[in-house]
Formats: sequence, C-alpha cells, structure tokens
Amino acid sequence: MQDSTRDRPLLRCVFLFTNFFLIIAALYHLKPASRSIFLEVLGSDFLPYVWIATALTLGFIVSFYYRLIAHFSRLQVVFATVSIIIILLIGFRPLLIHPAPVTALAFFIFVDILSVILVEQFWSLTNSIYSEQEGKRWYGLIATGGLVGGVVGGQATDILIRQAGLQTIDLLLVAAAILLGLAALTVLMQRAGLYRQIGVKVNARDVEKGSWRAILSNRYLKLITLIVLLAQMVSPLVEYQFMSVIEATLSGRDERTAFLGQLFSLLGAVAIAVNVLIVPVVHRWLGVIAGLSAQPLAVLISSMFYMASPTLMTGSVLKIADRGLSYSINRASKELLYVSIDPLLIFQAKAWIDMFGYRLFKVLSSFLILLLTQWLPFRIPSADLVWLVVLICIGWGVTLVILSKEHGRRVSAVVRNQ
Repeated sequence: MQDSTRDRPLLRCVFLFTNFFLIIAALYHLKPASRSIFLEVLGSDFLPYVWIATALTLGFIVSFYYRLIAHFSRLQVVFATVSIIIILLIGFRPLLIHPAPVTALAFFIFVDILSVILVEQFWSLTNSIYSEQEGKRWYGLIATGGLVGGVVGGQATDILIRQAGLQTIDLLLVAAAILLGLAALTVLMQRAGLYRQIGVKVNARDVEKGSWRAILSNRYLKLITLIVLLAQMVSPLVEYQFMSVIEATLSGRDERTAFLGQLFSLLGAVAIAVNVLIVPVVHRWLGVIAGLSAQPLAVLISSMFYMASPTLMTGSVLKIADRGLSYSINRASKELLYVSIDPLLIFQAKAWIDMFGYRLFKVLSSFLILLLTQWLPFRIPSADLVWLVVLICIGWGVTLVILSKEHGRRVSAVVRNQ
C-alpha cells in the first residue's frame, strides 16, 4: 500500500495541505485568545518580558525535543505532543475564566511554543515523504494550506465570538477539537503509508558547532543571515506597537479576540493574494532581490503612516505589511537565495538561524523595547518606537543592496558554468 500511495502525488499533497490547514486553523483560534487575555491581565508593557521568557523556555524545550527525536520515531513524538497539547488546553480553560497574572503569562508562552513545535513537526514529517525535486513541485501548494487555515481560522474566531455567542475561553476547546481531528488525519496518513522514517540522523550538537563557522566563512551566507535577523528584529517592535494600540482602543476581552481573529484572517488573505498574484510576476520580471525588498519597503511606508497617526487602522496596516509579506513574498524569495549554496552549508546556516538566531534577535529587540519604554529615566511612548523600525528598515535596505551585488555575481557564475 505504501508504494501505491507514492504513485499518487496529488493524494499526498491533499492530505498534507489539509494537515497544515488544521494546524494553522487551530493556532489562529488560540493566538487571538492568548493575546486578548494577556492584554487584559498584564498589559502591553509586559510583552517584552514574556517574549524573553518564551525564548528561554523554547530553548530548553527544543533541546529536549531533539533528544526525543533521537530516541523515538517522529510519529510517536507527534502523537505524544498533540495529546499533551489537547490535555493542557482543556486544563487551561477553567483557569482562564478569572485568570491570575501567572496563568495569563503561562498561556501566552504555551501558545507561542506550541505554534513553533507543531509547524516544525509538520515540515519534519513532510520532508520524510518528498525528495528535493518533488518538494520543489509540491511545497508551494502544501504551504498554501497553512495560509488558507489562517484565513478560515481567524474568520471562524470572529464569527464564533460575534455571532455564535462563544467566549474567548471557549476557543480553547474549539482548538482542541481541531487538533483531535489533526491526530485522526495523521493516523489515516500513517495507515495509508504516506509517512516513512528518514534513515539519516543528524547530531544537533555537531550542527550547532559548525553553524557559526559555516556562516562567518561565507560572505553570501552572512548577508542572508543578516537580512533574516533584521526582519526578526523588526517583528517584535511592530507587534509591540500593534498590541499597545489595541490595548488603548479595545477594552473588552471578547471584543479584542474577535478583532484579532478578523485581522489574522485578513493577514492570511493578503499573504495568499501576494503568493498567487504578485510573487510569480516579481520573480519573473524583477528578480529575487526585488521580492526581498517588498517587506522592508512596505513596513517603511506603513511606519510613516503610523507615525503621522498612531491609530488602530494604521497599526493594523503596519502589522499586515510586516507579517503578511513575511509569510508570502519574503519567504519565497529568501528560499531562492539558497539555491546556489552547497547543501551542507545551507543545513548548517539554517540550523543556527532557526534554532538560535531567531530567538537571540527577538530577545535583543525585546531588551531594546524595555530600555526605551521602561528602563530609561524618561519614558518613550510606544508609538515613537516607529523611528527605530524606520532605522532598521533602512539598514535592511542597505544590506539588500550589498546582497544584490553578491547574488548577481553568483548567478553570473552559474550561467558561465552551464
């Protein structure tokens, strides 16, 4: 049966599309809930602290997770993870009716961490199914399942709150039900022979040791790493301003949850539209660097509007410009940069960026927010952090100009060698 399913690539793609759809749909019920409750109990000023706590907690969990992967099959770890998440969601619900600060903090961290783990597990299993050549053909469609899940999940959150009469805490049970469906689908895929274990194991410690040398010894990799980490540095700054304006504008827990669900749905719709309508045109006629320039340019322009009028609308536009383009054209363009790099170097560089660099720069950005808004003798309003976003975008743009020259040389070398 396993061989027969491998002769039906569309069937595999549909299963994986649905799998990723369910993961993101569940997350887009939980993210609005976690953020709304957090703002109610702790407020936006506490966000940088929770981002630092999340980064530290995630570092410990990721280390433990890779040890589990080394001793158990990926499917066993997936089933255990989903089961634990469902149990914890059911357990969190009564605690969040009148949440204590520590409960709101723990739930926020829990949601952020499970979003990383569930997505990592999905792509880890997906990579065990496809060869590199097959992945180039099907990964774009599979990834779209996540974007559609974001649109549907966010819109469903808004509808369940505004029209069905559910409360924010009820979304935990909705997400648990979706994850139960995810587990059932995974069992079905396993029985259909769609999952196979990769025979090659990689020592995470060896990867970590080699990652720094891999990046520092390659100018092209250093530039790629820098633009990726600058994007990661901008994200908490934009999120902090966005959450601050929501806190100041929307007072009710369910009102905030419904609005966030609606916004996340719109964000996903923008990402899909960009992926389908803009990415192919930009890559064909303007090139990869033009695609990479879209996000910093959009964030820069949106920051100017937010600077002139820091309202809920301009804050939402800034959020969509950052995340909507990060999930679409920036991600697609970034992956194309790796094509001309040796596969081992790619693996080492990505290992450092995904496991350490993202968290390191998010912590750095969080410390900057705390320094400028709370720790200095004078307090800088959150809206004024937009100046820091503008400066980072300018540095981002300069880095892209330098990268474009290096990328052009590599493309020319590839053409000459053909």
